[in-house]
Amino acid sequence: MKVLILPDAAAATERAAGLIAARLRARPETVLGLATGGTMEAVYARLIRDHRETGLSFAGVTSFNLDEYVGLAPDHPCSYWHYMRRQLFDHVDIDQARAHLPRGDAPDPKAEAARYEAAIETAGDIGLQLLGLGLNGHIGFNEPISSLSSVTRIKTLTQSTRNANARFFDRPEDVPRLAITMGIGTITRASDVLLLAHGAAKARVVAAMIEGPLCASCPASALQMHRKVTVVIDREAAADLRLRDYYELVHPDGREAEI
Repeated sequence: MKVLILPDAAAATERAAGLIAARLRARPETVLGLATGGTMEAVYARLIRDHRETGLSFAGVTSFNLDEYVGLAPDHPCSYWHYMRRQLFDHVDIDQARAHLPRGDAPDPKAEAARYEAAIETAGDIGLQLLGLGLNGHIGFNEPISSLSSVTRIKTLTQSTRNANARFFDRPEDVPRLAITMGIGTITRASDVLLLAHGAAKARVVAAMIEGPLCASCPASALQMHRKVTVVIDREAAADLRLRDYYELVHPDGREAEI
């Protein structure tokens, strides 16, 4: 696991977006795994800027989002379909026929989850998976005690997750209880994983993910078993890391190691 510690949230966001842009320039036909949420808005804004100012292209990309709320149609203002169009897809040259999210309004959500998993496999699995990190250690909507080998399926959201997402809805009770999410096993099949987290509120869970035991109570700890994970965090999120001095020795100011 490569741990890059940047001075602040803006620098961490810039570093993460830069890594995605570099991947697309090197491998234009990358299969991207995409995430949503407040942390990702600045990442997508930087990628849009790169598209407009430097010609960064998404034309060859196939994308799969991590998750979607059960019961929300793509045109619902709180759906992740709507989020992705607003935050990224409508502003770059991606072929929206190859930009995939689960259908939250599918008549059979379990069948939709199986279809989505099969579509990811057919695409050759994810090339670069972008992740955020929930305060309880969830990645995607894989809540604590999720199977570390799980595939795309229906998950019941914890109350803490629903509370965290309530700001996007008119009323807290409007936040769906269920979501279709890529499984931890699906995520960890990705060739490369890039996780971005910042802020003091994430310090405890960042430490659990990187240095804690591998356990279902912190689903993100499964990334310890992945061969190629890059974690980009700011100094506040790094505050509880016991081996912080070592990470900063290897990657001073979040730079690549010099060999």
